[in-house]
Amino acid sequence: MRQETVLADDTRLRDRLVFGDEDAFSELYERFSALVYTVAVRVTRDERAAEDVAQEVFLSVWQRPLAFDPAKGSLRGWLAMLAHRRAVDLVRREETHRRSTQDGKLSAEALSRGDPVGDQVEDADATRRLRLALGTLPEHLHTVISLAYLQGRTYREVAAELGLPEGTAKSRLREGLRRLTVALSGNHAHGPEAQ
Repeated sequence: MRQETVLADDTRLRDRLVFGDEDAFSELYERFSALVYTVAVRVTRDERAAEDVAQEVFLSVWQRPLAFDPAKGSLRGWLAMLAHRRAVDLVRREETHRRSTQDGKLSAEALSRGDPVGDQVEDADATRRLRLALGTLPEHLHTVISLAYLQGRTYREVAAELGLPEGTAKSRLREGLRRLTVALSGNHAHGPEAQ
């Protein structure tokens, strides 16, 4: 019965995300940010890289909530899997980049293995766009988004750290996320999802 309750809750949360419910996103983040960050840190062994992975995971879920299928398992398991995959991809990209930098070009070995060079460029571009969009936010939004999504803090921890009422921190997170989504969708017009 417990598993059925979890899956029903996961389905309701996913459905709210589909309709752009920012409270649902806050709930998702509150429930799973520590999990996603922890998985990413274990794989990357780098806090900054884990922050990037966590940010990409939550942005991906916000943009494409229907990618989660409750019939295939829990939201917790799916998010952990996403974090693991993205972290592994990041480690592989960095290793490929490190080797190619040492050689001065992409190694023949990487190309012969079929490493997705185009994917590496695309992911690096997405991270660059995300950082540029974050830089366009007003300071009060930039600060709360950075604390929450880059440093893995809950909205309650953000509120405490900045001396804000919890409701203010939560609304700033929503507004910052909304502005990021708008900025990224404008920058994404010619990207793969525009096709």
